[in-house]
Amino acid sequence: MRYVIADIHGCYNEYRQLLEKIEFSQEDELYILGDAVDRGPEPIKVLEDMMMRPNVIYILGNHEYMMLKVLSRLDKEITSENAEGYLDSDDITAYIHWMQDGGEVTCRQFRALPAERRRDILEYIEDAWLYDEVEAGRNTFILAHAGIHHFNEKKSLEAYDFTDFIFYRCDYGRRYYRNKNTYLVTGHTPTMNIRADKKPLVYREKGHIAIDCGCVFGGNLAAFCLETGEVTYVARNENV
Repeated sequence: MRYVIADIHGCYNEYRQLLEKIEFSQEDELYILGDAVDRGPEPIKVLEDMMMRPNVIYILGNHEYMMLKVLSRLDKEITSENAEGYLDSDDITAYIHWMQDGGEVTCRQFRALPAERRRDILEYIEDAWLYDEVEAGRNTFILAHAGIHHFNEKKSLEAYDFTDFIFYRCDYGRRYYRNKNTYLVTGHTPTMNIRADKKPLVYREKGHIAIDCGCVFGGNLAAFCLETGEVTYVARNENV
């Protein structure tokens, strides 16, 4: 089976509980739609678990992008040759924005790692995908972290800028693909902010499948199965 999870945000215990609940095995595949880090208690443990699983496909989120942008600059040895121009105003601004958006816990845990492990993590993030297109039965699923900004159905996915997939929220009131068997699967926007009932459950309307159920905000972590359409939930701090 192929599963999709989004916006783990450092909720390591809930993530591991969810994998147990779906009985995730080496024969399965898991797509993680970004924002595995920041805000929650154990972002580095989440990344390290993902890294050791060859059947996890990692799709970049805006929080990983911020992490990579900052730490690829900060995680360098300061020498007499580079000290003067080590950081510029853009670096400082990026750092402040990341801290304001929940990056402190990720930064602290990252800096506690050995240098080689830090390099491995940054390389892993650099290799993350921007999107994927997956066929399951008669259905086609377009997987991206936030959505597809400036969407035009005639435009190929390769033609978009990387920022179009990771920063801009979907218009969930609009059907993107005319083919009713084509679905856009996204995270980024907590479903409590999309659903009329404000419940932390997967949202499915107009060709959208939104799966960020706001675990780090006290909602649920959800796993969506592409083959069956079934959803499995673990609530924040649920004991299973």
